[in-house]
Amino acid sequence: MTATPILRTFLWFPEKLEEALAFYRETFGAVVHSENRLGPEGPLFTADFSIYGHEFIGLNWAGGPAFNDAISLSLSVDGQDEVDRLWNAITAEGKEGQCGWCTDKWGVSWQVTPIQMRDYLGNPNPEKAAYANAALRQMTKIVIADFTSAR
Repeated sequence: MTATPILRTFLWFPEKLEEALAFYRETFGAVVHSENRLGPEGPLFTADFSIYGHEFIGLNWAGGPAFNDAISLSLSVDGQDEVDRLWNAITAEGKEGQCGWCTDKWGVSWQVTPIQMRDYLGNPNPEKAAYANAALRQMTKIVIADFTSAR
């Protein structure tokens, strides 16, 4: 064999893949690389797509297990504006969780975290780091300003 193995995340959307792809294109700028339809005019069966360079395969088929929080897609973003934009889009028809976790309309679990959060959680001053960790546990959406007294 000469081909390098490729690792992709496989997501099963029970008959909702086209709707999810439209949302992912609008929200994340997802790029659809290929689609496999059941016949020339048939419904979408699978699609290969990427979000921020991460590769996915989506399945559009009835049944299948529900998504759950055992696996989540982690988004490290720059700044509060991007946290707010993504959080608001994902939770508009999804639901909020704790510590930056949220679930989209299809049940896919996401973590939306600002890269700046690490400055507070990893603060060399143990009291400030402890404050930031305690503040984080009280949050749903991450709010960078709520870490400021930890700095």
